[in-house]
Amino acid sequence: MNHPGPPRRWQKLREEPHSTTRIFDVVSAIFRHPAREKEQDFIVIKPPDWVNVVALTPAGELVLVRQFRYGINDFSLEIPGGVMDPGEDPVTAGVRELREESGYVGARARLLGAVHPNPAMQSNRCHLVLVEEARRVADLDWDPDEEFEILTRPVAEVFALAAAGGITHAMVLNALLLFQPHWARWRPEVV
Repeated sequence: MNHPGPPRRWQKLREEPHSTTRIFDVVSAIFRHPAREKEQDFIVIKPPDWVNVVALTPAGELVLVRQFRYGINDFSLEIPGGVMDPGEDPVTAGVRELREESGYVGARARLLGAVHPNPAMQSNRCHLVLVEEARRVADLDWDPDEEFEILTRPVAEVFALAAAGGITHAMVLNALLLFQPHWARWRPEVV
């Protein structure tokens, strides 16, 4: 059925708990389209907000972590990041996650932006933080189920790796996309 004009906002009628897990809640969200009377039930995953960190070293390299990911049953090359604590500032969370996962601490940190990981079924946001002049000076503080290989690679190499499919984590690709204009201003000869 073809509907001319822009899409219309559905009316959210209620939410009903579906299940609770260790890492997110699942709800049945009941909506109604403005032109239809029938209620429609949609499953919504409600994880906490996340943060991912683009950490740039003084040598112009990015801090990367390689870890086993249970969802894909394989290893994934990523930037440091993790779950934010309730009410935690995104930049504070990014600085914390960077330090805990990699031992790197930077001189300056700022928010690059925020994205919705999958707005079709998830309610959370992923905040993307840039940390400059990152140096490995802190002790690692991994969660019990975390193990990382910590790497640094030149920015141009990371962009090339991402373009070639060597980095597949969508939130990492989002972070690199938002970081690219900053890098182009700083190092226009290598972008």
